[in-house]
Amino acid sequence: MIRALAFGALALAISAGSVYAAGDAAAGETVFQKCSTCHAVGPGAANKVGPELNGVVGRTAGTAADFKYSDAMIEAGKGGLVWTPDKLDAWLKKPKDVVAGTKMTFAGLTDQADIDNVIAYLQTFPAN
Repeated sequence: MIRALAFGALALAISAGSVYAAGDAAAGETVFQKCSTCHAVGPGAANKVGPELNGVVGRTAGTAADFKYSDAMIEAGKGGLVWTPDKLDAWLKKPKDVVAGTKMTFAGLTDQADIDNVIAYLQTFPAN
């Protein structure tokens, strides 16, 4: 019984993540232009006003090297916040609902397709 429940939970987690795989990474590159004032991805990406986002999918919040995070973001990471596609989905909709006290001023994206596409795009950039 426990094995069946664990397997079911794993299958649900995998299927939930596949929603973002359906996002269009090429379209996400266009949407990411809204983010590129503060964030960078790709070879040689460096921190700007916000942290560089190579490898952000799967990264513990508040842990990008050499970036000065808000205390709230550091505490969120210490509390277990990991940037999974589901957490990124919520973050991209309304950052302050995910981490109250974040210094990120972006209000969020309203179009679910844009959110899915940005997450698909970010998934194409592994950690340096």
